[in-house]
Amino acid sequence: MTAKPLALITGAAQGIGYACAEALKDDGFDVILSDINAEGVAAAGEKLGAVAAIACDMGDVAQIGAMFDQIAREHGPLHALVNNAGVAMPGDFLDYDLESWERVIAINLRGVFVATQRAARVMVEHKIEGAIVNMSSINAQVAIPAIPAYCASKGGVMQLTKVASLALAKHNIRVNAVGPGSIDTEMMAGVNANPEAFKVAMSRTPLGRAGSAREIGDVVAFLCSKKASYVTGETIYVDGGRLGLNYTC
Repeated sequence: MTAKPLALITGAAQGIGYACAEALKDDGFDVILSDINAEGVAAAGEKLGAVAAIACDMGDVAQIGAMFDQIAREHGPLHALVNNAGVAMPGDFLDYDLESWERVIAINLRGVFVATQRAARVMVEHKIEGAIVNMSSINAQVAIPAIPAYCASKGGVMQLTKVASLALAKHNIRVNAVGPGSIDTEMMAGVNANPEAFKVAMSRTPLGRAGSAREIGDVVAFLCSKKASYVTGETIYVDGGRLGLNYTC
């Protein structure tokens, strides 16, 4: 069992998830990393000095349950949960297949609900005034036709965040979300490799650059900290000003 507050970060083998884990560790948390990539999360956990690294498919309810059982048995109750794992699976709207739709929703939305519920039950049981942060997206509000399931799932995460915050407020458990814009991660690698596509993306970003994964991680760490003790039910958009531009142009 850990003496420090304990945080679980999903989808943490790389990118935003790893940056969230790094920021939380810097803030004094012991961290548990999970990811569908077993080798990747093991390497990330070792590099960061995590207390555990667990392979878990967040689209599989049984695996989520097994992960939470393992954490409770081996490490004790969670003080923070970061629901970061997600997939996009782009495709043409008219030809978008139901299998892709269901896979995206399973990971990005159902998995967030299941993990949030499990973490909250533990926090309530142990009277922990915990924090849960869900990874949403600017695509909760602005749509891209090539990623219909992703946009729908992130809109769902925004509403689930509000619902959970209301349900858990009486237990002093705060639930918030972060909505990244264009962030320099593997998901944006295709855009970065295409100068014209990158130029278009930056034309929609008033700050004129892509964000870093750590810039997302630092906001997540803030929301998990006592500095955000009166913040719940919110989605903070870390997007270089993009949503404001969409509303005015």
